[in-house]
Amino acid sequence: MKNARRTIPILLAFMLLFGTGAILPLAAYNLKAAFAPQPALLTSIGQSADVEMVKTLMTRAKLNFTMDPLVKAQALAGTNAKTLVIVIGGSSKGLGAAGISADAELERTKALLTEAKKRGMKIIGLHIGGEARRGELSDRFINEAVPSCDYFIVVEEGNKDGLFTKLCGNKIPLDIVQKISQIGEPLAAAFLK
Repeated sequence: MKNARRTIPILLAFMLLFGTGAILPLAAYNLKAAFAPQPALLTSIGQSADVEMVKTLMTRAKLNFTMDPLVKAQALAGTNAKTLVIVIGGSSKGLGAAGISADAELERTKALLTEAKKRGMKIIGLHIGGEARRGELSDRFINEAVPSCDYFIVVEEGNKDGLFTKLCGNKIPLDIVQKISQIGEPLAAAFLK
């Protein structure tokens, strides 16, 4: 009993520090320094509802941003955004609700990313839908958008085939997290204060 009184607090401290799926310490992430100026513009690539989850995480992190899931390239001139945050995930239902075809969304994506680069904006990409948000539709958007990113965060389940690892290669810092709830820390750390 006496040993149990000592062991339990030590075990609890160990679990707090090293986890039960706890968030990795920042030093464990591949992105080593903040690089993205605020304010940011958050948008969807593929019109999945995943953009709403990222909106919540960015709000919790107290980041300065606006959201426009359908922003077009020509609208970037009217914003003061310095960083574009793209949440990639194709959704037939989301595309239908937005009244846009997959081909039109792909063209919007190409034009948006080209204009953002032209304006010198930083681009942060996220894929948080896991394996369920992969497949032919999503992969079209992923293959088009990831190479334009300056930094990418993916939930581990969505990278089982190594597609994000391959697309990022050695040029784009890639962080892989286990759960959606773990995206907030590396995402917030990417932004300059």
